[in-house]
Amino acid sequence: IFYGNLSYGVQAAADAYFDKDASDLTLGEAALLAGLPQAPALYDPCVDADAALARAHIVLNLMVDAKYISRDQSASAAAEIFQKIHADEFSQRCHNAVSIQAPHFVTYVRQVLEDQYGADVVAKGGLQVTTTLDLKINQLAEDEARKQIALLANQRVSNAAVVVLDPRTGEILALVGSVDFFDKKIDGQVNVAIRLRQPGSSIKPINYVAAFEKGWSPATVLTDVTTKFPIAGQADYIPHNYDQREHGLVPIRVALASSFNIPAVKTLQFVTVPTMIETAKKFGMTTLRDPKNYGLALTLGGGDVKLLELTSAYGVFANNGARMPVTPFSKITDASGKILFDLKTNSPRAAQIVDARYAYQITRILSDVSARAPAFGSAGALRLSRASAVKTGTTDDFRDNWTIGYTPNLVVGVWVGNSNNSEMEHISGITGAGPIWHNVMERVLTEIPVMDFKRPDKLVDVEICNESGLLPTEYCPADHRRVEIFLAERAPKEKDNVWQKLKIDSTNGLLGNAGCPPDSVEEKIFAVYPPDARQWASDHNVPQPPTEVSPNCPDPALTKNKPFLDMTSPRDGATVRGNVDIRGTVRLPDFDRYTIQIGPGNDPQDFILLKTGNAPVENNILASWDTRRNADGAYTIRLAMYDRAGTSFAGRVHIVVANIPTATARPSLTPTRTFTPAPTSTATASRTATPKPTFTPLPSSATTTMTATISTLTATTTATAPISTSTATRTNTVVSTATISFPTITLIPPTFSPTQTPTTTLIPTATQTLSSTPTRTPAP
Repeated sequence: IFYGNLSYGVQAAADAYFDKDASDLTLGEAALLAGLPQAPALYDPCVDADAALARAHIVLNLMVDAKYISRDQSASAAAEIFQKIHADEFSQRCHNAVSIQAPHFVTYVRQVLEDQYGADVVAKGGLQVTTTLDLKINQLAEDEARKQIALLANQRVSNAAVVVLDPRTGEILALVGSVDFFDKKIDGQVNVAIRLRQPGSSIKPINYVAAFEKGWSPATVLTDVTTKFPIAGQADYIPHNYDQREHGLVPIRVALASSFNIPAVKTLQFVTVPTMIETAKKFGMTTLRDPKNYGLALTLGGGDVKLLELTSAYGVFANNGARMPVTPFSKITDASGKILFDLKTNSPRAAQIVDARYAYQITRILSDVSARAPAFGSAGALRLSRASAVKTGTTDDFRDNWTIGYTPNLVVGVWVGNSNNSEMEHISGITGAGPIWHNVMERVLTEIPVMDFKRPDKLVDVEICNESGLLPTEYCPADHRRVEIFLAERAPKEKDNVWQKLKIDSTNGLLGNAGCPPDSVEEKIFAVYPPDARQWASDHNVPQPPTEVSPNCPDPALTKNKPFLDMTSPRDGATVRGNVDIRGTVRLPDFDRYTIQIGPGNDPQDFILLKTGNAPVENNILASWDTRRNADGAYTIRLAMYDRAGTSFAGRVHIVVANIPTATARPSLTPTRTFTPAPTSTATASRTATPKPTFTPLPSSATTTMTATISTLTATTTATAPISTSTATRTNTVVSTATISFPTITLIPPTFSPTQTPTTTLIPTATQTLSSTPTRTPAP
């Protein structure tokens, strides 16, 4: 019978662990040894004293149940063996018995072997195991980890773990579970590389690649301003950036590279928690399970993961979307010489789990020094002597920090913290784990040929305007343009809608139009921000246009035909599934375009542009929407039309997507609202001069503000009137009528939408249950 540490039989075990004859063992010592044969690697007292003691307690309780000993004898024996296992003498005996190199890797491999072949076969089957470990790499990883932790000792930092993989084969080249296997003060025998820890922002690439799969791109623009995210039955979730600042309009390229938190949460709201968890599973991560246990903070590290698995997930990006399962084995043969496993001939084929183009987009973001600069500056710890992609992560209470990065032929993941989960003193991913990652990468790469990230086919480079992610017009300044990478079939076709030339009445500084006297109107170019970012723009010296139309400038178009906006299908409160045709009418004098936008919930913070139409439509299809690309739940469809002067009319319909028969509510969506039909009503509305698609319009001579119930309603501009819950008007100089045939709508401005040895030891740990109201603000 194998008792671990080369001990076969109880006599050998008694001698190895306690330096005595088996006949001289105490009750506690005998109980400890009796628990080892079932899983010698798992219960090895030299590797995991707590697991060994827990197993000994089971043995003692069984003896009590069988009436071999009393409760008092059991308690006394448990206390005795606890003291003995934690004594320096026992630690020294273990040190002598386990005087091996790469001890965490060895114990990990041994556990994997026992799980696969059984403990008895591993102990007595004569297995010959060749591992993937590169001892030189493992030793230099240990060396760099110990040097960095020594430098941080005064900041309450005691431990680190390092994983080094070949992303092309899944081979584990190094696995350092702590800086000192035999240091009890830091729980050194705990293999942190396979323990559950919170990843901070290092989990964000999983969220963003899921967004790319749903239609977003590195150019998608998000509004980085303080935002409240409602959670049913709980206080609003209000995330903040690590630097406690807002950054205005931010493309995903900058949001991810600089690790801004607010855009990441908005992205998860679009992606949904269940989709992010399914994406993580595709990438080989096993610890994120029931979506109900997580909220929107999941993208900020609000779920426990393992360093080995997250490092392997980054290997998918390095390998252009193809995943190779990690393995510590190169070759295994039995006593007869039969080959049980050979990595050269039995290696599984790489599974293409994500489009290579999405993986390449993530890589280009994580390797973009300029996009990283707003948060990290030059960040020497993240820059190598060759092209590389890297991401950091830090929990808001400084209990964990991470740096994970890669080249096409090497992935290194580093964790820094304390095994007892105590807080460090203001150590972030870039200052804690970053230097270890940098030095390990540089030292290993000196022995590896330079490889460039391979660009997949069917990608195109397109010049865009920063603030919209769309094609620049002549108004978009040259220093606000850049080239972005798009899937060929998803390259933008729409023109920028942020930079606009607007008429201004020079006599009063208000908005003008074609009705202004020619000698009092001037044209100015503005970057017109969405409503939720206009205050940020003003605070950061980005001039915003006036929102009031000059009374000196009546709009001639208002005296002509009446505007008409109508959505006939789907109706308000409808439940839809599959492909949905959105039908209706858009008619407007001097018509320019209409837009269809989709937003989650009944009062969305952000909308996604579904279509821009360039011609009026009379009772026909306005757009088609494949609802299967979205999670089930409540949504708002927003229809807006614009004339060439920038005037707009808009309305909303609330529907429910139900492609799955029984839908589970998601924390990121507003609960579905039930609508009751009401009689036809007439409400007051007015017109609003607006930017181009996906942005809130600028008010014109009449501010459009209206609520109405089901059926046809007429919106008219009016003179001064009191504001109530159903109408809101103000004094205007022009009166016009717009017939808007919507069921239960609100006419409002549009809203901006938008990383050789035997082996073994997996140590089971319970997964932490997280509240759906996260409170932690991870650092970059």
